[in-house]
Amino acid sequence: MAKELSRNQKRTRRHARVRRKVSGTQQRPRLSVYRSSEHIYVQIIDDAAQNTLVSASSLQLKLENGGNIAAAQEVGKKIAELAQEKGIKSVVFDRGGNIYHGRVKALAEAAREAGLEF
Repeated sequence: MAKELSRNQKRTRRHARVRRKVSGTQQRPRLSVYRSSEHIYVQIIDDAAQNTLVSASSLQLKLENGGNIAAAQEVGKKIAELAQEKGIKSVVFDRGGNIYHGRVKALAEAAREAGLEF
């Protein structure tokens, strides 16, 4: 009988499956999202050069509650603003093995509204 996998092990497997298909380039880097119970983190990564171009998090923004939808929206706006300063207009979205719902969806929609193209 197989051992039951934890939530994090399942998320890690889903993320590995997504990463086989999603890769960032110089012209279109990868927007990677990591969601913890208390904060949300996002990076824009050029996988070809193995370089993080821009990053933002609810921890950096010193939000009172970094684990809610409002915090995710603020982080989404901030990452779009930082990306535009670096000249990045279009990205590939990597949800990090999380389902596209709640905080992940709020972050993505806020980044789109602030001018980032997925």
